[in-house]
Amino acid sequence: MAKDVKPTRKNLMQIEDRIELSERGHDTLEKKRDGLIMEFMDILDQAQDVRNDLDDDYERAQRAINMARAMEGDVAVRGAAAALKEHPELTTQSKNIMGVVVPQIESSKVKKSLDERGYGVMGTSARIDEAAEAYEELLETIILAAEVETAMKKMLEEIETTKRRVNALEFKLLPDLYDNQEYIEQKLEEQEREEIFRMKKIKAKKEAEEDAIAAEEAAEEEVEAVTADD
Repeated sequence: MAKDVKPTRKNLMQIEDRIELSERGHDTLEKKRDGLIMEFMDILDQAQDVRNDLDDDYERAQRAINMARAMEGDVAVRGAAAALKEHPELTTQSKNIMGVVVPQIESSKVKKSLDERGYGVMGTSARIDEAAEAYEELLETIILAAEVETAMKKMLEEIETTKRRVNALEFKLLPDLYDNQEYIEQKLEEQEREEIFRMKKIKAKKEAEEDAIAAEEAAEEEVEAVTADD
């Protein structure tokens, strides 16, 4: 790449400006990468907790529904489920974490009171109520898990993108710029040495010519002096 750069002071100044800008960009991206990793680790811890809660809530919900089926029968359980009038509602917003837009899911009408579930209180048992409550809690955990997992995925993608940019600057662009800078500096130094050498030769030649003229003039004066004596 350095061979394609003309060794001029103008190009040297432009490369030095690019180096300064690239170094600042590299430092900024490194700080962003490190900050994103720290945020990602926090989200990863949260995701692990949510996954554990999800497993626990799922097992609890399965136990509750199995117990309700065993005690009340499938027909009663299905009837209670079909009586639901208001379904859960989800709204999505977004929040910014170090320049990364991640989703924020808000839910409503997930947990319900006994009269909001639609089935008759007198016609069902506590087993069905427990199953309904367990699945409501499971659904809330699923919604939270979806939010956390999506945020974690987006953060990881941004970390990888930032890492690629840091590596491109550190291992490609900046080394090329440093090579170009060194190449131009060496060429300019060579040109300067050649110019100094050329000026010295010109000066030596001029001095030699002046000495020759002076010697010639001195010789002519001597001849004239001898002729005048004769």
